[in-house]
Amino acid sequence: MFAVEPATLAAYVAAAGALILVPGQDTLVVLTRGFESVRAGVAAAVGVAVGVLVHATAAALGLAAIYRALPTAATAVTLLGAAYLCWLAVDTLRGDGFASTSRETDPARTDGGTDTGTAAAGFRRGLLTNVANPKVALFFLAFLPGFAGEGETATMLALGAVYALLTVAYLGVVGALAGRIGGLLSGRTARAVRVASAAVLVALAAALVVRVA
Repeated sequence: MFAVEPATLAAYVAAAGALILVPGQDTLVVLTRGFESVRAGVAAAVGVAVGVLVHATAAALGLAAIYRALPTAATAVTLLGAAYLCWLAVDTLRGDGFASTSRETDPARTDGGTDTGTAAAGFRRGLLTNVANPKVALFFLAFLPGFAGEGETATMLALGAVYALLTVAYLGVVGALAGRIGGLLSGRTARAVRVASAAVLVALAAALVVRVA
């Protein structure tokens, strides 16, 4: 069952929110679709959120299976997750592709723009971009156990749904206000968000190590 202490849930929402704010591939796709139409931008945000659910579900079921088969694997998974979160923090600080990427270099645009402006196309692009990103899968494998506990499948699924809701709430606004938001996230705000999010990732990694020490 879904049983997370209020303080833990608050920490999870804060951490997830900080990470969702990091400009990246998903944000870029939503922005480019939003530049074409509000409907397409919002639909792309929904597609990204559905992709998040796919990754979170796969991570939750996979981790639960590992814990059932090898109870001692929990410590190893936790330590590997901490190491990955540290790597992700470094990668977040180094990341500058968003600010230098234009609509013409959107990795999701492989059709020459022939289906632009439609909600269906936006949803499809958001979904495929997120599902095809292995970093998202690795992130959930590292992120969920620190808040859900060992083998709590239902709790991990619920936390994944919370992350998806936060994602669609934020990216939906990005898609609807693509022009202004795009300019904002391309400057100093984007760099500040990356630094803050990297700090959150390191703090989460440290918390995981302390937990199994």
